[in-house]
Amino acid sequence: MIEPVVDTYVNRAWIDQALRADVAEGLVSQPKELPPKWFYDDRGSELFDQITRLPDYYPTRREREILEREIDVIAERSGADTVVELGSGTSEKTRIVLNALAATGRLRRYVPFDNSEATLRNAAAELAEAYEGLAVHGVVGDFEHHLGHIPDGGCRLIMLLGGTIGNFPPAPRKDFLAAVANTMAPGDTFLLGFDLVKDLDRLIAAYDDPEGVTAAFNRNVLSVVNNRLDADFDLEQFEHEARFDLEEEWIEMWLRSRCDQQVTIGGLGMTVDFAHGERMRTEISAKFRPENIGPELAGVGLAMERLWTDARGDYALTMSRMVARR
Repeated sequence: MIEPVVDTYVNRAWIDQALRADVAEGLVSQPKELPPKWFYDDRGSELFDQITRLPDYYPTRREREILEREIDVIAERSGADTVVELGSGTSEKTRIVLNALAATGRLRRYVPFDNSEATLRNAAAELAEAYEGLAVHGVVGDFEHHLGHIPDGGCRLIMLLGGTIGNFPPAPRKDFLAAVANTMAPGDTFLLGFDLVKDLDRLIAAYDDPEGVTAAFNRNVLSVVNNRLDADFDLEQFEHEARFDLEEEWIEMWLRSRCDQQVTIGGLGMTVDFAHGERMRTEISAKFRPENIGPELAGVGLAMERLWTDARGDYALTMSRMVARR
């Protein structure tokens, strides 16, 4: 086994500073807002794993369906010997890709990129042991600041799965895609997952399950602020709400205050008032139309070569290449 290498650009001090800045800004915004990246402490990651297994949460299953059906084509067309996975998490679906590239005899390296050092190190160790001769070079970083630290070299298949691209509003999404394109060399390919617009009832059901797992996941962001910034949010006084914005075509997750209340964030020396019924947005998840995906990628110099959907047309995977820097 080749021992994994992990470069760390995000440590506890960096995370604390970023969280402080996001909370200080978000809680004085109108409406109030907290970024979704703060869902994912250990408890949040556990809850999200439960969400992906719920009957109404289709994206994970639909993406796997496409990957399993098209992986030989993806492996052939990419020509890759290196897999770079953005937001790698536990790297569960990664094995589908690694197995296909290993079967071609080309697989040399896996580069997971994630903001959770513990999760990344665990996944890196497991995969280094599972694939003999595989060099694993992990990067612990933040999408907005550290994409430039991804190792280059080899022929790389860069992946962002799970519909994560939908968490970016249009302008930040364009900036993020441009940053990814800027890291790509000739011959690299980009595999990107998009959740598609569909029946409104099915969309809402995927983000508001009757078991209450998504509600617990949503409220967990308040626990993160409590634990990291000495705040006193009462989780039971905030109600989960999911709605679909027809104009923007995205799901929004909100926490709605059940009463007039005041919250103290000791680590910031601030108090924040919430009116009864006031809502704080914690996530957007944009849904896409297939005909709009190619032009959006082209806007940052990425040429879409293939678009695959699952049998129901719920979800799409695209493969693109960098053709010009913008």
